[in-house]
Amino acid sequence: MRDSVLWRKQSFIVILLAKRLSIDVDRALDLYYSTETARQLSDAKTKLYLMSDQYIVDNIISELNK
Repeated sequence: MRDSVLWRKQSFIVILLAKRLSIDVDRALDLYYSTETARQLSDAKTKLYLMSDQYIVDNIISELNK
């Protein structure tokens, strides 16, 4: 159950990231998986999955801008 919920959340995050950066979904997916935020989202101990998709996308964009 958790895996399917996480997969769906990651999908929404990638789509939102693509829209925010005006890039295609494939590029957004590559960017997403290159971030520490993506690794943290997959780690249940961080509880990052409890945050909103928008919050997570903001973290990703902030991380990419560093």
